[in-house]
Amino acid sequence: MEFPSELKNQIEMNASKWSISELKKTSDNITKKYKNESGKGKRLITDKLEAAVYSVVRMPATFAAVSEAVSHTLEIVGEEYDIKTLLDVGAGTGAAAWAADCQLELDEITCSEREKEMSALGIEFMKSGSTALKNAKWIYHDIARSELPYSADLVTAAYVLNELSDSQRIDTIKKLWKAANKVLIIIEPGTPDGFTGLSTARDILLKDGAHIAAPCPHENKCRISSGDWCHFTARVQRSRLHKMLKGGDAPFEDEKYSYMAFVRTNTEINGSRILRHPYISKGKISMELCSKNENTTAIITKKQGELFKIAKKLKCGDILPK
Repeated sequence: MEFPSELKNQIEMNASKWSISELKKTSDNITKKYKNESGKGKRLITDKLEAAVYSVVRMPATFAAVSEAVSHTLEIVGEEYDIKTLLDVGAGTGAAAWAADCQLELDEITCSEREKEMSALGIEFMKSGSTALKNAKWIYHDIARSELPYSADLVTAAYVLNELSDSQRIDTIKKLWKAANKVLIIIEPGTPDGFTGLSTARDILLKDGAHIAAPCPHENKCRISSGDWCHFTARVQRSRLHKMLKGGDAPFEDEKYSYMAFVRTNTEINGSRILRHPYISKGKISMELCSKNENTTAIITKKQGELFKIAKKLKCGDILPK
């Protein structure tokens, strides 16, 4: 899904308050902090300049990852879930709320964030959004310290678990599920550590009566082998400012992310989840698949007609129909 132009304009207008050298230096410092201090429960973004840089560098990638996770989930749960309210936990500057709002007809949005400079910027950005975004309620809240004061049809938590300590992570997973009236979507970095956090959530919530809507087509023990991890890729168009702060000339970057969507009623995927980028050669397509009963490598050839045509349009994270 394309990053909203009105949001892009707001981000760059806000960033223009500082010089490129100030923005670049702060971007480098933020990268070091996330590399060295994530997973320890520490505060990582604390002032206006850091929040501005975060919005330039991370909002497009977060928007893309959440957009795909929400899209994959809606493909399974369908319109019968009638999602009208959203609670975005660890909202940052609001990227996940924008992503959900682009795909759902929301009546009410609540954003929970512990860093006041992040929420202040998120509020400012949402003035250029839809009616639901303009009217979004922002609350100052640290989920690692207390229960969420609100619930919603859909609860999203993007890149939250990876910032917490192990003990905080377990408590937070339970709090997120308690707040989700219908659907909980957790998005994490597409790394071994990110996938480990999601695996923990999977184990805890399945025992608590939750069901998995996506990406897993089954609720048995995960079949991903030790040393491997389940992740997907969202392509992000890079702005000129983004390229200046992060370096490199490529017009896009690939955001690797992992996610899981939990629901309160059982669902079923009519097909298999594509785990890696399909390998396309002359007359055939090779795909690594996670299905209800096994993980397999499927070879689809032109002789399979319509299935081959469908498979040519699919990518990692999509469903290959039965």
